[in-house]
Amino acid sequence: MGNTRVNFRLPENLIQKTDVAAEITHKNRTEILKEALQEYLEDVEDNEKFKEAVIELYLDDQISFEVLKEFIGRQDAEAVKTSKTLLDQGEEVAQELADL
Repeated sequence: MGNTRVNFRLPENLIQKTDVAAEITHKNRTEILKEALQEYLEDVEDNEKFKEAVIELYLDDQISFEVLKEFIGRQDAEAVKTSKTLLDQGEEVAQELADL
C-alpha cells in the first residue's frame, strides 16, 4: 500500500506538541501524527456504534467492500456482504410482485 500526501491545518499548539514528541522520540512529525491517527482508529474501531455506522455506510453503497473489511474484518464483512445481497434480492422480488 502506497502513501498519499495529505495537507491539512492544525492548531499551532498541537504542532508544537508534535514537534516536541518528535524530538524526544527521534521520529519525524509525520511518524508521530501517523501513529496517533492509527491509535485513534484502533480505539474507535472497537466501538460497536461505530461498527454499526460503518455497516450502514456499506449497506447504503457509500463505502466499498474493501473499506468495510478494513474496519470490521474479513469474516464479518463477508457476512454483511451476503446479507446485503439477500436484502437487495428481496427488494427486487418485492418490487416485481408489486408490479403484478
